Amino acid sequence: MSDSDRPALTELLHAAVTAVGGAERPGQVLMAEAVTGAVARAEHLLVQAGTGTGKSLAYLVPALAARRHVVVATATLALQRQLVDRDLPRTVEALRPLLRRTPTFATLKGRSNYLCLHRLHDGPPDEGDVLFDPAPTSKLGKDVVRLRDWADETETGDRDDLSPGVNDKAWAQVSVSSRECLGASRCAYGDECFAEAAREQAKQADVVITNHALLAIDALEDAPVLPEHELLIVDEAHEFASRATGVATDELTLGAVDRASRRAGRLANEGAVDNLDAASEAFRKTMESRESGRLREVDADLGWSVAALRDACRGVITSLGEVRDKSLTNEDAARRQALAGVEHIHDTCERILKGSPHDVVWIERNDRIGASLRVAPLAVAGLLREALFGDRTVVLTSATLKLGGDFRGVASSLGLTHEGLLTDDPAPVPTAVAVHPGDEEEAAEEADPDADADLAVWRGLDVGSPFDYPKQGILYVARHLPPPGREGMSADTLDELAELIEAAGGRTLGLFSSRRGAEAATEALRERLDFPILCQGDDSLGELLGRFAADPRTCLFGTLSLWQGVDVPGPSCQLVVMDRIPFPRPDDPLMSARSQSVAENGGNGFMAVAATHAALLMAQGAGRLIRAMDDRGVVAVLDPRLATARYGGFFKASMPALWYTEDRNQVRRSLAAIDKDDTA
Repeated sequence: MSDSDRPALTELLHAAVTAVGGAERPGQVLMAEAVTGAVARAEHLLVQAGTGTGKSLAYLVPALAARRHVVVATATLALQRQLVDRDLPRTVEALRPLLRRTPTFATLKGRSNYLCLHRLHDGPPDEGDVLFDPAPTSKLGKDVVRLRDWADETETGDRDDLSPGVNDKAWAQVSVSSRECLGASRCAYGDECFAEAAREQAKQADVVITNHALLAIDALEDAPVLPEHELLIVDEAHEFASRATGVATDELTLGAVDRASRRAGRLANEGAVDNLDAASEAFRKTMESRESGRLREVDADLGWSVAALRDACRGVITSLGEVRDKSLTNEDAARRQALAGVEHIHDTCERILKGSPHDVVWIERNDRIGASLRVAPLAVAGLLREALFGDRTVVLTSATLKLGGDFRGVASSLGLTHEGLLTDDPAPVPTAVAVHPGDEEEAAEEADPDADADLAVWRGLDVGSPFDYPKQGILYVARHLPPPGREGMSADTLDELAELIEAAGGRTLGLFSSRRGAEAATEALRERLDFPILCQGDDSLGELLGRFAADPRTCLFGTLSLWQGVDVPGPSCQLVVMDRIPFPRPDDPLMSARSQSVAENGGNGFMAVAATHAALLMAQGAGRLIRAMDDRGVVAVLDPRLATARYGGFFKASMPALWYTEDRNQVRRSLAAIDKDDTA
């Protein structure tokens, strides 16, 4: 196809936007041009695109036009479904006559997200033998029967396609991890395997939609799980560093050790299993007397018990070839499952005992699982720098990538250095046509000839928002209130919250920094107000959000799950309240270790870690208010430090540009006027 025959990017974008029933926005065009330019120049790109910009099409259109293998990673199931069920099918159909081909796409998730036919039909029984109960009466047993019936109907085996869903315990009866999998060549169901079919489809597809967790596994672990690709797009990128940290975190729990011992009991020799049981009991007794908190060094007693556990696991691993129960069926699967659990415990013990200066070790106590020993990387930036930004272009996008008005904080957490920044928030790279093979050589000539070949170069671009934030919303800071304390919400703060809800006529999303705070406020205000107040934990999150959206007089209070991802446009959400700046707990082992590390290297640990963490949450929380062009309302922060502390400007610069006030009477009048308009 000659240059004159290539469709213009604007023509492609217009066709795609029309197909999904939207309207082109200036920010969407700017973003599409910038993505095209980044691909052509082999640069990395951070794009902040506000809610309503249409960023999905802004990266999908140039990606499909570029004739490259593309991976798109998202944080939420909702966005994955939007891409696969709505945006991609319509966009592909709209672009097909212009591109003169039909781009293909597929979804890929971790193996445990797919139903395992071997585990379902022939696999080793787990605790309770639920799979093989002929007449189950428990909810778990009934769910497994439903899963068995679903296996005969589903084409994908994907857990997310099961409706209604089942809990994790039920799903564990019919799925396996990658460590537990026999492998397609050794499995009797290898030719029918849902996970293998998904991987094969992904290999052939032009665009693969995956999740942050699988991308992190692909980046941080030795065995690649994603197909080869030249363009990686990370949507909701503000969450990726946290997700990568989660993937790189290991833990020793008493339950996991007991489970591994039981699974190995019929396969390993008796002496090896007895040693593991003894080591497990010693570890249990050692952990019983320990308090929660970071371990700067693993002391002698704990080190001895962890080493004993490691050595006992090594003995079980060695002996797993000595089958004690010759009547055991499906021996290979049972051995693989037992080996997976014991190897994970062994490797975690080894990592803890290694005492790497790049790891943080701590004890955590939980009412449900008891005490656990955890280990996580001090930072993931170095790991991601090496794994992500190699021989491919990476586009990172979100509605919140600029903190304090600057991209560099988020960029550095993901592995991009300040030295690699080409320009700070430049005009987009101008381009008139989609990039095709053959354009790279010309584009490369435009790049900086003196640039370090090993340095990941990147640009930052804020394409703005279609919303007029100063006219649509108010940021109110209750400067007159006392600073929040550890004892919970003060009487004055509770009065303020009640008065705001009264003025708004309900319609309130309450974002609290702790579950205890949300529950206490709910209990107190249910006695004082006539509005229905829902609290996270009363029901499933989906059910609560549905009830909140359906009745404008209803309020919903909750914690971290509500700060991000809640999308309730219209009159049901016209007041978003934050009880305090959501700094991490001072005793959070990982956050405090990261802050100390920054300080020891000459930086400001508080601003780099605690303030950045809180600013990201506040930006996301404030973003719950304006979700549509006709939305109006107030974001109220009941923490006076946002107005009085030196770091307040950093937080305000990270949030949407709402009209700012500290006038409580003005805010009440505004809320009452909005309520009156909506109920008229």
